[in-house]
Amino acid sequence: MRRQAVDSTTMRAVGYDQTKRVLEVEFQSGALYQYLDVPRVIFQKLLNAESKGRYFNHEIRDSYEAVRVHRRQRSRATG
Repeated sequence: MRRQAVDSTTMRAVGYDQTKRVLEVEFQSGALYQYLDVPRVIFQKLLNAESKGRYFNHEIRDSYEAVRVHRRQRSRATG
């Protein structure tokens, strides 16, 4: 999923899959979570929020099921 950088002390980037209704949040810590069955309007309000961290904490964190995404490490090419 393509994510876009956001100006936030809590989050590094967010993305949204409209077909699956999945909000993806990459935190400053590097942790990556997907929030399930999130309406597009919630994603839009997050992007427009003056404080994205505050909006996330009040409207998303405890309101939607979350799944932590474990990233695969890139393999190093050997020559």
